[in-house]
Amino acid sequence: MSALYWKEINGFLSNLSGYLILSVFLVSLGLIIWVFPDTSVLEYGFADLEALFIYTPFVLVFLIPAITMKMIAEEKKSGTWELLMTSPLSINKIILAKYFAALTLIIIAIIPTLIYYFSIVELGDPVGNIDHAGFFGSWIGLIMISAVFAAIGIFASSLTSHQMVAFISGVFISFLLYFGLTALVQLNVMSPFALFLEELSLSYHYQSMARGVIDGINLAYFLSIIVLMLGLAGILIRKR
Repeated sequence: MSALYWKEINGFLSNLSGYLILSVFLVSLGLIIWVFPDTSVLEYGFADLEALFIYTPFVLVFLIPAITMKMIAEEKKSGTWELLMTSPLSINKIILAKYFAALTLIIIAIIPTLIYYFSIVELGDPVGNIDHAGFFGSWIGLIMISAVFAAIGIFASSLTSHQMVAFISGVFISFLLYFGLTALVQLNVMSPFALFLEELSLSYHYQSMARGVIDGINLAYFLSIIVLMLGLAGILIRKR
């Protein structure tokens, strides 16, 4: 299992497109936090990184499917999936190895955002004037959202042997669970089920963690979605 995990990590980092994906992610966040007038912390005038946590999920919806799209789909297309299935590893271990590899790459991409935190701590008046609990609650929320998107990406990659189809499917499902359900509630399209739909959305639980309180209910929700998506991926693979 560890060999497959490192194979996925090395395969991504040994490819120029991997570095391009990570660079686009970090540059996009940098522009949002420091450059664009409507979201720049320098223009806002307060020691606050709310813009980082509002807009990062928008970027992650596209970044994470780009990382996961080839993990199963490309193996199917190239014919190496059949070889992998004859290895001593069970299907569950194969899926978990690929999932944890994707999650590791995503965390590598998110860790540099801590630089923004230390920058704002130093820029605050007085120094350190920032809501530390709110920041780290939101940051952990980002990790959990990323973990869910990674599971969705693995599921999407198991649906097809075409990378672009896997990418589009991953983006669509992630967008639906994070933005779509909340949008339905705001449009009053399904008002009798408004509260239920809102509590099903990823954004509802993410925003709850952004208040600085790490609630067991929110963590259980994220873990449930992860288990569901990876479980569905395993079922699809077994049936085929």
